[in-house]
Amino acid sequence: MVTGQVSATTEEHADVELRLPADNAYVSVLRTTTAGLAARLDFTIDDIEDLRIAVGEACAMILPQADSGSDLRAWFHLQPGRLIITVGVEAAAAVAPDYDSFAWQVLTTLATSAEVDVRHGLIAVSMSMESSALSFGGGS
Repeated sequence: MVTGQVSATTEEHADVELRLPADNAYVSVLRTTTAGLAARLDFTIDDIEDLRIAVGEACAMILPQADSGSDLRAWFHLQPGRLIITVGVEAAAAVAPDYDSFAWQVLTTLATSAEVDVRHGLIAVSMSMESSALSFGGGS
């Protein structure tokens, strides 16, 4: 679904913001950052791996649309037991992803929720994950 919620999330002050070259070679840095922040929020090992995969799939959807020389940006909003991640690139000719694609199916299966925003020369994927430790009586 294409909504305005992603832009609202990115316009708020993120707890962590990361800017990298819009190149597949840097996705591992983003995945590692995601894992570190999730660990800080006491996510389980399985949740952390799910987030790493989900972030990779989000990048696989948006990076091919990135304008030459643009940045891959990520905004992280940390809450107890919940992490909201938005990844985006500048893309003058951005189009919404194929919601039947493998990448979208993996992303929506792993994340608690996921949305896409395509407007104003930006394509962004926002996802949230709630720690499964909370449902087992654990958590922070």
